[in-house]
Amino acid sequence: MSLLPKLRQLMRKTTSASTVGTRRPTTAARPGDRPHEDALRAMLTDDPNNERAFRALVEIVRQRAASTGHHEDPLAAEHVDESYQDERRRQGDLAVWALAEELAGNPRAWYPLIELARLSIDEDFEGAMRRLATAAERDSSGDGLTAAIVMLRESGHATEASGLGVGHWRPREHTVEAGRQLILAALDAGRLGEAKHHLESLALAADQGAVERITAELRTKIAMSESGVGGGA
Repeated sequence: MSLLPKLRQLMRKTTSASTVGTRRPTTAARPGDRPHEDALRAMLTDDPNNERAFRALVEIVRQRAASTGHHEDPLAAEHVDESYQDERRRQGDLAVWALAEELAGNPRAWYPLIELARLSIDEDFEGAMRRLATAAERDSSGDGLTAAIVMLRESGHATEASGLGVGHWRPREHTVEAGRQLILAALDAGRLGEAKHHLESLALAADQGAVERITAELRTKIAMSESGVGGGA
């Protein structure tokens, strides 16, 4: 079974708010991991957008998923075929999906939604875009929108990144970095006029010191795009 059907099976399962941040029973967890895992989950219950804690917990669940049901012979490690490695990666992705979906049940959570979108964007683009839009809506600082735009740009969807930003960016309220990423997405998408307009809109930002620090860089990138050199990065 490919990854998407397995993810859809997981998506059909509802997660009670009372289980968010609670370690799910498993016989595969190593004893030494349990206190660390519980500490990370407690951190994520307090702040579901703690990227460092999420990444550390992801590493634990990936290692557990990779080891579950497999008793590897270290002497045969060099001969493990690609299909086996692919299956281990899929199992790891499923474990990360379950973790992110669990944390996304917190109405303050936007970072887990970014991870869900990252995992599903190749096979469920519309669903991924809905998750990114929700992530942007849940965060008033602009960090959620910034992460969503970056994810889309990195996955080759600059046009969608630009569209998402236009629909959700609030220059007076959001971080300057959200505006910067929107301008870069517009340049990546070939929307030079929009990039110029967004740069002008940064005059509305509360942190004009931050705007001054990035204005020269953005003007250079816009000039490069006008000359056909290209300016996104």
